[in-house]
Amino acid sequence: MANGVARKVDQLGRVVIPVEMRKALRIDVGDLVMMSAEQDRIVLEKVEQRCVFCGSVDQLRDFSRKVVCAACVERLTAS
Repeated sequence: MANGVARKVDQLGRVVIPVEMRKALRIDVGDLVMMSAEQDRIVLEKVEQRCVFCGSVDQLRDFSRKVVCAACVERLTAS
Protein backbone atom coordinates (compact mmCIF):
# COMPACT_ATOMS: atom_id res chain seq x y z
CA MET A 1 0.00 0.00 0.00
CA ALA A 2 1.25 3.45 -0.87
CA ASN A 3 1.73 5.93 1.97
CA GLY A 4 1.76 9.69 1.66
CA VAL A 5 -0.35 10.01 -1.51
CA ALA A 6 -1.42 13.62 -2.14
CA ARG A 7 -4.88 14.40 -3.51
CA LYS A 8 -6.62 17.73 -4.18
CA VAL A 9 -9.82 18.67 -2.39
CA ASP A 10 -12.59 19.56 -4.87
CA GLN A 11 -15.07 22.45 -4.60
CA LEU A 12 -17.45 20.32 -2.50
CA GLY A 13 -14.72 19.28 -0.05
CA ARG A 14 -14.37 15.76 -1.46
CA VAL A 15 -11.14 13.77 -1.66
CA VAL A 16 -10.72 10.52 -3.59
CA ILE A 17 -9.18 7.62 -1.66
CA PRO A 18 -6.69 5.96 -4.05
CA VAL A 19 -7.68 2.51 -5.29
CA GLU A 20 -4.55 0.92 -3.82
CA MET A 21 -5.51 2.12 -0.34
CA ARG A 22 -9.14 1.05 -0.77
CA LYS A 23 -8.04 -2.44 -1.81
CA ALA A 24 -5.52 -2.75 1.01
CA LEU A 25 -8.11 -1.67 3.59
CA ARG A 26 -10.97 -3.61 1.94
CA ILE A 27 -13.08 -0.47 1.49
CA ASP A 28 -15.79 -1.10 -1.12
CA VAL A 29 -18.47 1.07 -2.70
CA GLY A 30 -21.17 1.71 -0.09
CA ASP A 31 -18.95 0.99 2.93
CA LEU A 32 -19.02 3.45 5.81
CA VAL A 33 -15.89 5.25 6.91
CA MET A 34 -15.48 7.17 10.16
CA MET A 35 -13.72 10.52 9.96
CA SER A 36 -12.13 12.01 13.05
CA ALA A 37 -9.66 14.75 13.86
CA GLU A 38 -6.58 14.01 15.93
CA GLN A 39 -4.60 17.16 16.61
CA ASP A 40 -3.72 18.43 13.11
CA ARG A 41 -4.61 15.19 11.25
CA ILE A 42 -7.74 13.73 9.69
CA VAL A 43 -8.10 10.00 10.36
CA LEU A 44 -10.31 7.74 8.20
CA GLU A 45 -11.32 4.29 9.47
CA LYS A 46 -13.55 1.69 7.87
CA VAL A 47 -16.67 1.11 9.96
CA GLU A 48 -17.31 -2.60 10.35
CA GLN A 49 -21.01 -3.31 10.55
CA ARG A 50 -22.03 -5.62 13.38
CA CYS A 51 -25.21 -7.27 14.57
CA VAL A 52 -27.02 -4.87 16.91
CA PHE A 53 -27.80 -7.75 19.30
CA CYS A 54 -24.72 -9.97 19.54
CA GLY A 55 -21.98 -7.99 17.75
CA SER A 56 -21.33 -10.68 15.12
CA VAL A 57 -19.97 -9.65 11.71
CA ASP A 58 -21.08 -12.88 9.98
CA GLN A 59 -24.11 -13.27 7.71
CA LEU A 60 -25.49 -9.78 8.29
CA ARG A 61 -28.80 -8.63 6.87
CA ASP A 62 -31.30 -5.84 7.32
CA PHE A 63 -34.11 -6.70 9.70
CA SER A 64 -36.65 -4.00 10.59
CA ARG A 65 -34.12 -1.33 9.45
CA LYS A 66 -31.40 -2.74 11.75
CA VAL A 67 -28.29 -4.80 10.94
CA VAL A 68 -28.82 -8.26 12.41
CA CYS A 69 -26.94 -11.55 11.90
CA ALA A 70 -28.73 -14.63 10.54
CA ALA A 71 -28.60 -16.40 13.94
CA CYS A 72 -30.32 -13.50 15.72
CA VAL A 73 -32.93 -13.20 12.93
CA GLU A 74 -33.77 -16.87 13.50
CA ARG A 75 -34.12 -16.30 17.23
CA LEU A 76 -36.27 -13.21 16.67
CA THR A 77 -38.59 -14.89 14.18
CA ALA A 78 -38.89 -18.04 16.32
CA SER A 79 -40.39 -16.08 19.22
